[in-house]
Amino acid sequence: MQNYSPLVLAYLGDSVYELFVRKYLINKGLAKVNELQTKSLEYVSAKSQRRILEELENNNILNNQELEIIKWGRNAKGRISKTTDIITYRTSTGFECLIGYLYLNDPERLKEVIKQILK
Repeated sequence: MQNYSPLVLAYLGDSVYELFVRKYLINKGLAKVNELQTKSLEYVSAKSQRRILEELENNNILNNQELEIIKWGRNAKGRISKTTDIITYRTSTGFECLIGYLYLNDPERLKEVIKQILK
């Protein structure tokens, strides 16, 4: 876990997660860019990521190590968002940190978590 900072993992996780969401929406048959952009916000905005993470936690989808990674990412000191409250921003950073970590260390688990999110 310590090979990269949590903010670097979140940076990676942000792009990886968005790619999965874009592919999912395109495979659903959405073809207009404005429609894709609007629909993607249901998954990729900080507010959406906070909601998704809370659902994953409430449904016991995540294991203890994953919860620790989220906490590590959530507690990382970074910039403050101008578009959302600090709790939502830090929660989404923790979510993105998990995605980045799984992308690098456990791609099969990443697919399982993404499948739960996009079902």
